[in-house]
Amino acid sequence: MVFGRERVEYKTPEQVRAMRKAGLLTYAALESVRSALRPGVTLAELDALGAEVIRTGGGTSNFLGYHGYPKTLCISVNEVVVHGIPGDQVLAEGDVVSVDGGCVVDGWHGDSAFTAIVGEPVDPADAELVEITRTALWAGIAALDARGRVGDVGAAVEDAVDGRLGIVDGYTGHGIGTAMHMAPEVLNYRVREKGPKVKPGLVLAIEPMCTRGGIETDVLADDWTVVTSDGTRAAHWEHTVAVLDEGLWVLTAPDGGASELAAYGITVPEG
Repeated sequence: MVFGRERVEYKTPEQVRAMRKAGLLTYAALESVRSALRPGVTLAELDALGAEVIRTGGGTSNFLGYHGYPKTLCISVNEVVVHGIPGDQVLAEGDVVSVDGGCVVDGWHGDSAFTAIVGEPVDPADAELVEITRTALWAGIAALDARGRVGDVGAAVEDAVDGRLGIVDGYTGHGIGTAMHMAPEVLNYRVREKGPKVKPGLVLAIEPMCTRGGIETDVLADDWTVVTSDGTRAAHWEHTVAVLDEGLWVLTAPDGGASELAAYGITVPEG
């Protein structure tokens, strides 16, 4: 079903259950990469690992070939915010690594991202960067439970960050379903125009991106890699989230988001 001037695609419960398959396979691919993060591993090796999990799980990458993108995952290190192309770069102790990926199963898309530190942080502020951004993601997800407007997500993210980090300008979350990027746009900060209503069938990819410094970014000569203009380190977290009559369901989390959303007094329906 498609409604509204932004042509938001609202899903039936059956379609959301179909999307869960893509969500769980996306989770499995990213977890395989997370478990392999260590000094000495190359980004290309991590990309190949995620690709194999998607392939053997019966899915296809929704990143590979997207507008010409050459890899299965985006792996962004330190000052790279998003869209880092995995190559021969070797990870070192203390690197801040953001891994973004997704897949398609039976025509439905999943999309998720996490940030982790390789080994031990070289600076305690790196650990704070990762954790504040992760907490902001869950605050944004929890905001959907009030069934207000999509713009409430960005307000919740901004409040969770509370001025401690820069919230990257120009890159947003999005609707997701039969395509990876769909309406509505999901901003990561408070705006006057709050967008479509949150109601059952809405599925969003919520993805705050934060930095230890400013909000400005530059795109490198490869036309993909986005870096902080001031060279400070960045973090990126993302989940695909469905709004159901019964509540919220985080499709890219194995427990549906239950453990994290419990802190907000939100009970996740059994899937």
